[in-house]
Amino acid sequence: MKTKLSVLAVSVALLATAVPASAHHSFAMFDSSRESTIRGTVKEFQWTNPHVWIQVSVVGANGREVVYSIEGSSPNSLRRQGWTGQTFKPGDRVSITMNPLKNGDPGGSFVRAIMPDGSNFGRPQIATAR
Repeated sequence: MKTKLSVLAVSVALLATAVPASAHHSFAMFDSSRESTIRGTVKEFQWTNPHVWIQVSVVGANGREVVYSIEGSSPNSLRRQGWTGQTFKPGDRVSITMNPLKNGDPGGSFVRAIMPDGSNFGRPQIATAR
């Protein structure tokens, strides 16, 4: 009986920690079937775990500033792709393509960026056959 209770206790503990871990990595809030491109000025670049964030200021159709929050991958993963904590600097003019938020808020999941010097970061653009 004692062994069964021990196995049950360990199983419950494992399940309790597995649910938050899997929930953290959900990208369900983003519309991965669409891409949206914004052009604006980097307001802030947060090189933080578990994911980096790029805040980009865009002038909206009404002339007002709209700040987009774009979530990237982990610093460890991005470092292997050549990124650093200085890849995006406040004041940089950038063009960023993202998978937008499903709820329409200004933000999304990072896909690619074209930097002021013309260099590219992220997934390459794929030409579609016509």
